[in-house]
Amino acid sequence: MNQRTELIEDREYDTVASSAMHVTKQILNVQHVVIIQPYIKWGPRKNPTKPDLLLQEAEALVRSLPRWNIELSMKVPVETLDKRQLFGTGKLEELKGIIQARQETGTPLTCVFISKGTLTYGQKQTLEQVFRLPVMDRYSVVVQILRLHAVSMEAKLQVALAELPYIWSQVKDQEGSAKGGGRIFLSDSQRQMLQLRERKLRNELATIRSHRELLRNRRRQKNFPVVAVVGYTNAGKTSLIKALTEEQSLKPRDQLFATLDVTAHAGLLPCKLEVLYMDTVGFMADIPTGLIECFVATLEDAMLADVIVHVQDMAHENCAEQRAHVERTLGKLMQQGNNGDRALISERIINVGNKIDLVADPADLRMDSGGEQQRLHLISSRTLVGVHELLLEVERRVLRATGRQRMVIRVPMGGQELAWLYKNAAVTESAADPNNAERLLVSVVISEAKLQQFRHLFIRNRG
Repeated sequence: MNQRTELIEDREYDTVASSAMHVTKQILNVQHVVIIQPYIKWGPRKNPTKPDLLLQEAEALVRSLPRWNIELSMKVPVETLDKRQLFGTGKLEELKGIIQARQETGTPLTCVFISKGTLTYGQKQTLEQVFRLPVMDRYSVVVQILRLHAVSMEAKLQVALAELPYIWSQVKDQEGSAKGGGRIFLSDSQRQMLQLRERKLRNELATIRSHRELLRNRRRQKNFPVVAVVGYTNAGKTSLIKALTEEQSLKPRDQLFATLDVTAHAGLLPCKLEVLYMDTVGFMADIPTGLIECFVATLEDAMLADVIVHVQDMAHENCAEQRAHVERTLGKLMQQGNNGDRALISERIINVGNKIDLVADPADLRMDSGGEQQRLHLISSRTLVGVHELLLEVERRVLRATGRQRMVIRVPMGGQELAWLYKNAAVTESAADPNNAERLLVSVVISEAKLQQFRHLFIRNRG
């Protein structure tokens, strides 16, 4: 067993993670879940998203896990999310009564999901004592989903690293609230194990990262333009790439965080230029920074792309807020990352409104959420409406971003020039020159560097 596999299959660590987060390797175990969505009623910290939509997203998270059943789902107003017991005493007793009443009818309940980014150790301990059930927050539920969808070794290591900030925060909270007494959350040997695990994970991911840098450099050498496809989770990114590339092996799934690895898919633009579409992990609101930071490296390829396609689910009631969240997060990632001169300018971004086949009147969607006349490309990845027009726009942006140009070059029939152009440019058409039977007219898309190389090889050297 190599070191990477040992890091994933570490029983001592699994015991600590299970205690801190209630996550498990046995994801297929049946869970009967109570969902409680707290929301602030008023004030500056009030969420712009409606409580009903917050609850819908919490339910979608739970449904992303096989055999996790929602038995009870409710939204609860609070003044603040920072109280030790989260809810007022009266509300807490009311919730306890609701849960007990459901249990007395014979409904099995196995855990309570409080849809808040992260619960402190004190909040979790108080709620577990009252409800007498394990309590999970968004961080731990999302980690459970990520564990399920992590396929590559890199994704598994990223998820393993993402778990550690949460465990350390729980330890810190517990120590702060223990006041010199109470159960010790971690033994000294467990602390050492976590510290060593974190070092090993970071080292392994650094190795993988350098390998990906090597692959990226090879792509640059081959001069493939890169189009990153980003968006809120379940907006239809994979479906769009399937529509753009006609890659039948792609299997889009109606799930949150269905795509965890950044994957590359080759496609042809109408001008016959080959591009790489990068499928990326989805964004989601109220995901703690500890989780997002672990996927910054995974999104590096997207940040360095020539063009970014931002896919939006036009059928979702909260589409405007989802779009704003993705734009804010992209902006932060751009500031954190090493992106060279790749600024997040509007010319690099194509806004795409997907799933218009599920919208009653797509004509109402032409104006963006801010009321500006910014172009929104309306499409349906399922019915392919608008996909060809989008491809033409991708082509236009790619040619501009990469300094490529369309031109017709006259070359000798049967000469080396034609073979060179096929290898180093995108040849869209070749036809006999009507004015010279010994010549061909070749329509190409070619970069400035390759054009100069062609001139140097074949034009300047003619006697």
